Amino acid sequence: MKLRTFSLLFVFGLAVATLVSFFQNSPGYMDADYYMAGGQRLADGHGFQEMLLWNYLDDPQGMPHPSNTYWMPLASLLAMAGMLVSGMHNFYGGRLAFILLAGLVPPATFTLAHTFTRNNRIAWLAALLAVFPGFYLPFLATSDTFAISMLLGAAFLGVVNRLGIFTPQVPPRRRQAVLWILLGAIAGLMHLARVDGLLWVGLAGLAALSLESLQARRLMLIRDLFGRLLWVALGYLIVMGPWILRTLALFGVPFSPGGGRMLWITGYNELYIYPASTLTVSRWLQQGLGAILQGRLSAFGQNLTTLFAVQGEIFLAPLILVGVWRTRRQAVVQLGLLAYVLIFTLMTLVFPYAGARGGLLHSGAALQPLFWALAAVGLEAFLSWGVSHRKWVPQQAEIVFATGLVMLALLVSALVFYNRMFNPRPPQQPWDAAQRLYAQVDASLLQMGADSGEIVMVNNPPAYYLVSGRPAISIPFGDLTVVLSVAKRYHASFLVLEFNQLIGSDDLYANPGDRPGLHYLRTVDTARIYEFENTQ
Repeated sequence: MKLRTFSLLFVFGLAVATLVSFFQNSPGYMDADYYMAGGQRLADGHGFQEMLLWNYLDDPQGMPHPSNTYWMPLASLLAMAGMLVSGMHNFYGGRLAFILLAGLVPPATFTLAHTFTRNNRIAWLAALLAVFPGFYLPFLATSDTFAISMLLGAAFLGVVNRLGIFTPQVPPRRRQAVLWILLGAIAGLMHLARVDGLLWVGLAGLAALSLESLQARRLMLIRDLFGRLLWVALGYLIVMGPWILRTLALFGVPFSPGGGRMLWITGYNELYIYPASTLTVSRWLQQGLGAILQGRLSAFGQNLTTLFAVQGEIFLAPLILVGVWRTRRQAVVQLGLLAYVLIFTLMTLVFPYAGARGGLLHSGAALQPLFWALAAVGLEAFLSWGVSHRKWVPQQAEIVFATGLVMLALLVSALVFYNRMFNPRPPQQPWDAAQRLYAQVDASLLQMGADSGEIVMVNNPPAYYLVSGRPAISIPFGDLTVVLSVAKRYHASFLVLEFNQLIGSDDLYANPGDRPGLHYLRTVDTARIYEFENTQ
């Protein structure tokens, strides 16, 4: 890609991301809040230690608690970098890296599209679709993994293309080793960004096992297969090795045990269950085969909606399918589609509840640049058909349809952004609603004489910590007895209810007042504030 093309597309992407950021004064939702809170702790010199508990899957002993035992640390590291470079140890400093990464998505999409099409027109259209990314627009400039995944996914597929997988045009032997190490490192970064990024390590290994290019060069098969796998493993361990060692030191296993318990939840809210030891295979089986299948069937339907309405943006979906057919022999497309099928399966059959509630949206973002490229290929095929069968004037038809497609992407992006920021559908709230509410709640607690170090139990602990600096823990999944038990174990002083959140205790929100173990203090906006009794 020419420097001029890269610069122009980067400016386009950066301008859109910056414009979006003007309307966002907080990370906006729990995932992004968590990454930002972790980045702030790192920037302030506290290391990977957090003063919040947002779930109880790893049976936390108290606070400070080792951070990133469920969500991985790469986004927090980027937030820390933004804070240290800018000198602003807050959301505004922490999001700078994410705005820059969002600006890189269009040129990365151009590069990927050009990699397997060798067509500048297709690459430009794909990049412009990335400038206006539809349903992903509100999330690219905040502290989450969307832009990270898009860039790493594009880089992974680009390296696969350079390696000449499934073709005889392989690079020289020494250069191959560097590229295999790079592929492993990219897979490592994807794992460092998200737990399911481990899947990409397997895909890198699968690419290493491809036989066509080996046979074409008549190399010693076993030796070279082993060599490839060794280089991939080296690249992966360069990135992930320190984190694996840290997890081994904490838990005695290479990966956090909390994530494994997610296999046995029977509903999304059980992510917050206490104690987590209740999540067992036998309990999972007790729900019955019908419930197990129903949960996965429901996830399948919701994930299909995510595929066609979010990642296919509805109007791009038919073009993507045409593009897939036109490029089906390309190694980049074959491996990319395999990656998406595996991600979709993982988020439907293995983690159906988390997958349907955002897991596929996050993980599938790695393939979004490929989808934009395929949509551009699909439009090119459609135009060729029109020229052949409808006597369209080629240049005129291309201008009309390509411009219309980009304008439609702009319109969809603008509507999605408006609805997500200012007019969300329940139970979602306007973007900065939690930040505003928690600021009011904490000000009220301080006014009532609460010490700044007293722990609050709340719906979104990372957001509360970011707003106030106060230690915060999550309201567990369960009834009032469970809530009181958690409060006592972790010495929580206050409970903040924002809706009917406790099983069997709806009136605790609807009819606030004293209960055994709870003293009602006041209502602030939509939040009911209670004080726990005898938890210190």
